Order: sequence, then structure tokens, then C-alpha cells
Amino acid sequence: MRLASGRSIGIGLAVAVLGAPSVSAAQAGRVSRADSALLRRILSAEDRRDAADPALKEGAESGNVRVRVLARRAIGRIGDPRFAARDSLPPLPAPMTWPEPAWRLRYRALTAQSDCGAIRAALADSTWQVRLHAADLAGQACGSDTTVGGLLERWIALLPPDASQRVRGGVAWQAAAHAIVALARVEPADARRRLPALATHRQWQVRMYAARAAGVLADTASLRKLAGDANDNVKERAIDALSALTGHADDKIFLAVVNSPSAGAQAVRAAARALLGSSDPGAHAAENAAFLRWVARDNASARDARVALLAAAGRPANDDRPPTTRVDLPARAVALALGADARVRVTMARESGGGSFVVRMRGDVAPITAARILALVQTGYYNGYGWHRVEPDFVIQGPSHGDNEYVGYSRFFRDELGPVPHVRGTVGMSTRGHDTGDGQWFVNLRDNLRLGRDYTVFGEVVEGIDVVDGILEGDVVARIEEIR
Repeated sequence: MRLASGRSIGIGLAVAVLGAPSVSAAQAGRVSRADSALLRRILSAEDRRDAADPALKEGAESGNVRVRVLARRAIGRIGDPRFAARDSLPPLPAPMTWPEPAWRLRYRALTAQSDCGAIRAALADSTWQVRLHAADLAGQACGSDTTVGGLLERWIALLPPDASQRVRGGVAWQAAAHAIVALARVEPADARRRLPALATHRQWQVRMYAARAAGVLADTASLRKLAGDANDNVKERAIDALSALTGHADDKIFLAVVNSPSAGAQAVRAAARALLGSSDPGAHAAENAAFLRWVARDNASARDARVALLAAAGRPANDDRPPTTRVDLPARAVALALGADARVRVTMARESGGGSFVVRMRGDVAPITAARILALVQTGYYNGYGWHRVEPDFVIQGPSHGDNEYVGYSRFFRDELGPVPHVRGTVGMSTRGHDTGDGQWFVNLRDNLRLGRDYTVFGEVVEGIDVVDGILEGDVVARIEEIR
């Protein structure tokens, strides 16, 4: 159900968006060619974080109220990483208001303090989000409950050889994957019996959860095998668990990952962290050589892997120098800042349940980010990639080319913090810290107002929130395309 509490921002609505009450909509709606050129210079200075650019002073003294406010905002964003003065700007239209799905109340009712009876009941809930949450909370308190252990075993037994497809409202690999980790806590002996089949399953997410279960079971033999998996996300989980269990006893495995030219950023980061403090005589040379290889890749979003390599080699993080080449200001940034209405349709793959939702770009608050996202959409950058992080009472995050939060776009997006709140249905930019947007989206599934101090809102869902609510971990985006 869609509640009409938001509206599109047209050029004629500049008074409500950026103007002063004494300026008419018609006056604010007229932007000369010279003002448009000045706005491009202002936005470019903001994107470069160039406080000395004369366009900022010129804009702050402009006779056009819209230009003045955008210049004032640019100056604030350049000077203050969290832009504390943003709330002093004229208010922007509030995002749409979306009702919560009924199952979310049942989801929230389950906590780490829930007794086994509540867990048992939730494992049979009508909604898979609640069932999977119950499995994640199942622990030793349910060890004597044969019903819980039996149900988890049935979920594993029902895992098909090809677990890549699910119908809407159902699951594919997710039930068995969550079940093996829960079973490792509830019935360790049964989990050990089931683990080998899952640790070699063709679906990489199943193997990744098998690595988590092996960590719970302290099964170092399985973890050593999984640390050499073909998928970097499996490697990452196995390395983290193995390092926690054996310390530096398996440094040879970790060094092999660091030395591998084909290992992904997430796996290299995990291996470097595992090598921190290693006494292996070849470790520092390997870590320094790997760092240089990753510098040569010229990818800003791989900074976490580079910094982890530096730390393992005993070097400071500021030895890392992010790529200096920046892309030009996107061509559509000015139009979006002036209120152009741009929308994209996100169509989920049929094997991930299908359906679609529409996102309206919030160029009024984040024109540069919105324009860059639209440019990536035009190239098909997101097509065929999945939502790797799904927390049903928080956010979904993706698409990532590596199905991991440490794998993102090659050039960082700057923060564009503003007064639009992170409420249910808004779309934000994933970051690794200030001004490190990695091109991944996150959609707020509930009101997350605390995110406003650090994360840019660049869009809002205006159609299909039920599809967003139904997304499970690993679901794939078939395509994102602009609606013209």
C-alpha cells in the first residue's frame, strides 16, 4: 500500500525546496544559462572539496536564491565532514511514509533473551524472515529440544543440489545455511555429521555458512580446506574463524592468500589481519609486495585490504595513498540540483523471486551522488549482482561486484549529508568512512535516524516496498534501468 505523503520535486517548487518565502515559485523557477554554469562550478568545487574556488563566493552573493542556498550548502559540506549546519537550510520535502509489514512485529519480538519455546514457535512462522531470525537466535538453551534440532535437520535435508533459485516468499539455500550454524550450537554432533556435504556444496553461500558452522564446532580441518575455496567470501569467513582458533599456526595458509594475484579484497584483508604479529620470516616481504600489487589496481574501494596489508607489515595506514584521478562532475548533476525528476526501476531476477521497485533520485539533497548513480545505471554496472547484506529489521545492502562490503566502485563518492532523514524506504550510499562512498546502495527497512550524521540519502522508494521487504540475502538484481 502506498501512502501519498511525498511528492515529486519540480523546478517550479523551488520555494519549498531551497527558496525564501518572499520569492515566488515562478521567480525561483527561472534559472539563466549563466546561473546554470555557475551552479556547475559550485557543485564541482564541492565535489573536489575546494574551499578556495571563487565560484563559492560568487554563488553566495548571487541574486538567485537557489544559487545562494546551493553555494551555502557547498561551503558547509566542504568545511565540515558532518555538515552540522545543514539543519539551518530551508527544509526539503519529506520522504514518503510506508507502513511496516505485519511480520516485522513478530521479528522484533524475538531477541537473544527469548526462551526456547518462542524460538520453536518462530521456526514455524509463516514468513521466512522470522524463521531465519529464529534459527540465528537458537542456542544451547534449545539443546534438549528435539523438535528444534529435528526441524533444523529437515531444513538441511531439503537443500537441493542446485539451490540457486527460489520462488517469491520461499527460500533457496538460505534455510539450510542458517540451519547448519544453528545446529552447530544446538546439536553439535548432528552438525558435524551434516557439515561435509554443505562444505562442498555448489552454492558458495552454503559453503560460506558452513565455514561459520565449522568455526562454532572448532573444526579446523574443514576450515583449512575452506580457506582455499574458489570464492573469496568463503575464504574470508574461513580465514577469520581459523585465525581465531589457531592463531599463527596456520600462517602458511594466510600467506598463500596474500600472495595470490587472484584473491579478492575481502579475502586479502582477512588474511592480512590474521597475519598481524606473525613471526614468519617471509611475512613482511609478502605483505609489502601484495600492498604494491593492490596499489597498482588503482581501486579506491580496496583501501581496507591495503591498510590491513600495511598493518601486518608494521607500516602506518597513512602510507596508503588513494587514487588521485577523479571522474568529472556528472553531466546531470546541475539538472538534479535544480529539481529534475529522475527515477529508476530495480527489477529482481526471476530466480530470486522476481518483482520490481522504483527509486526516485533525491537530487535536491544529493545531486552529485544521484547523477553518478544514474551514470552507473546507464552502463549496466549493477545488473546481475546481488544484495549481500540483508538485515530484515535494518537495511538491505548491495549490489556489489564481489558480493561483499569491501568490494565497491573504483572511485569514492563524496558525502552529501543533508536534512532528509533516513526513514523507511530511503536509499543511502554505503561508505567505509567519511567521503568513501563505494557505489553500493542500502535501503532503510525501518527508520534509522542515527544514520543521518554519516550517510548520504540519494533516493527513496516510491513504488514496490513489498518487493524490498521480501528480499533475502543473495537475491540478484536482474537489471536497473531509468524510467524515462
